[in-house]
Amino acid sequence: MAKNQLKKVAVKIGGALGKADRKAHQVVRAGTVGRKELRDIAKQVDALKRQLEKTTRRLKHALS
Repeated sequence: MAKNQLKKVAVKIGGALGKADRKAHQVVRAGTVGRKELRDIAKQVDALKRQLEKTTRRLKHALS
């Protein structure tokens, strides 16, 4: 009888560990995606900054 109860408890513990492990993997995956998106946004901001500098130079040249 005690062995049967221990098996049931062990199964529950294993299931809980599996769920926690799966959730941890999801969080890591989401963090990776967020980091890539942030890197892409930073690249876009740099491109816009260069474009603004170029436009500013052209405008100054046109006004002078």
